Amino acid sequence: MAVRTVTAEELAQQQEACRRISLLWEGKHPYACVTTYGCQQNEADSERIAGMLEQMGYTLTQDQELADLIVFNTCAVREHAELKALSKTGQLKHLKVQKPSLLIVLCGCMVQQEHRMGELKQSYPYVDAVIGTHALHRLPEILLSRITLKRRQFCIPNEDGLIAEGLPIHRQPGPKAFVSVSWGCNNFCTYCVVPHVRGRERSRQPDLIEAELRQALAQGALDITLLGQNVNSYGHDLPQHPDFASLLTRLANVEGNFRLRFMTSHPKDASVRLFEAMASSPKIMPHLHLPVQSGSSRILRRMNRGYTKEQYLALAEQARKTVPSLALTTDIIVGFPGETEEDFRDTLDVVEQVGFESAFTFIYSPRKGTPAADYEDQVPREVADERMARLLKLQETVTLRRFNEQVGKTVEVLIDTADEFGCGGRTPDFKMVHIPSCTSLRPGDFASVRITQAKLNALIGELCPRENA
Repeated sequence: MAVRTVTAEELAQQQEACRRISLLWEGKHPYACVTTYGCQQNEADSERIAGMLEQMGYTLTQDQELADLIVFNTCAVREHAELKALSKTGQLKHLKVQKPSLLIVLCGCMVQQEHRMGELKQSYPYVDAVIGTHALHRLPEILLSRITLKRRQFCIPNEDGLIAEGLPIHRQPGPKAFVSVSWGCNNFCTYCVVPHVRGRERSRQPDLIEAELRQALAQGALDITLLGQNVNSYGHDLPQHPDFASLLTRLANVEGNFRLRFMTSHPKDASVRLFEAMASSPKIMPHLHLPVQSGSSRILRRMNRGYTKEQYLALAEQARKTVPSLALTTDIIVGFPGETEEDFRDTLDVVEQVGFESAFTFIYSPRKGTPAADYEDQVPREVADERMARLLKLQETVTLRRFNEQVGKTVEVLIDTADEFGCGGRTPDFKMVHIPSCTSLRPGDFASVRITQAKLNALIGELCPRENA
């Protein structure tokens, strides 16, 4: 099925809406506050939301009390993320009472769900507009309708996703930048709502991705993360079928001193070609986030993940063989329906065998509309909690072991935070490093750092002598 691309005429319509909104201020300087919940893809979407708001004449702020417009860009991957967004939305009611002219907009994955739309209409009457993931590019038009017609706006298209190029981007200051290579997902894991709220996979053209990367570099970015729900399936829907390995190689050949990262990789589509591309350029960082989700082949089959425990272990071994300095991180779900003690022990075994640098761990959260939510053999919460505690204890042991291997080594750190107490940044393999009492460096600086101590969440280091010269 062909993917629809937003036309030049449609973009011009949104630009005209931006112009008309900007004329409404008559010398005033309205403020807009954008808050993001969820993944890096949501953060990238928020940068486009912020870019459009600037074209409408808004000044961006993080102060909700100051804001004339508040936008929540929401997540639906886990129930906790949804409940947090709804709770924060509830807290906006008093601001609306104090400032009736305040506009409140909810967008993103959570609102794309039909059951949430009904709840927002009935229980949150002070929310002015609700915009689904497939209509973010129409934010100017929808806001203009809300302002001029003085009616609440709800825009949740049912189409299976589209591509909107040419939107303005407001990047956060600092050395990091996100560049989306694709949107949507075709995998339909039985626990995951993403394909239902993000639509099917749509790959961007390589030249447009490269152009955005160059733009980010020109704006001072030094650490670029390529984003996709499954970057490894990039290009299958494009005419020439370019794969992700070839895209990585192309982007690594762009001139300049920068770091190139990517996420997320699906194990069933990760390939030796990908690992070889990573090893081919010093610009491609030796870090691979490879979600395993479970160590049990039986549970993985129930999850519709498309690989077995043995295949995952072989893949991790091949990745480390091809990229010897590779750091592997992962996602793990505990308490998936039907998970037995034996299944869980398989997960612990994978953690021990692979030796992940870190893991994002989650207790299974039923998502309405997914097959797993209807499975009858749900794991009792107290069982899942006990297993989670054991998993965290093991992962902490593995992480400290991995981090302790770095003590005494010298690594290159890209500084991204600095204050009067010191500075910090990331190694090429994405480990956080703190440099206490270092006030000579600023975000965007590269520093050679000798690691002196390993802690659970970060390494501690000191500048090498040449940095003090």
